[in-house]
Amino acid sequence: MGHRSVPHTADVRVEAWAPARERCVAEAVAGMVASFAEVPADSAGPVVEFRVDPGTDEDMLVAVLDEVIFRMDTEGRLPASADVAAVDGGFEVRLRMADPDRVEVVGAVPKAVSLHELRFAPGADGWSCAVTLDV
Repeated sequence: MGHRSVPHTADVRVEAWAPARERCVAEAVAGMVASFAEVPADSAGPVVEFRVDPGTDEDMLVAVLDEVIFRMDTEGRLPASADVAAVDGGFEVRLRMADPDRVEVVGAVPKAVSLHELRFAPGADGWSCAVTLDV
């Protein structure tokens, strides 16, 4: 289970992997945040919850990441952690938001999730995904 940023021209590419589909989505959220910010482990604050409607695995991954970007843009907050559960064919997402005073921005903040070269699928060792973030 984990995530990493990989080199990509002019944008940010995040890869994530985990034994379960929902945990892979949570790792993608963590990877996206880690690509531009340092969030201390003890900076967690209020919980924000939302649901993602059923769709393809790729569509639901994009919907989760889009919601995180939307909340960063409109509220100036980002998640310190994410929990994702399968519910009625979609996802229920719980984000533990970071205290914005404790976050250090160290890179370009994503503005959107690109559908170009989007990948999210099971494999021999669990689930993995790769997503390009427009910055």
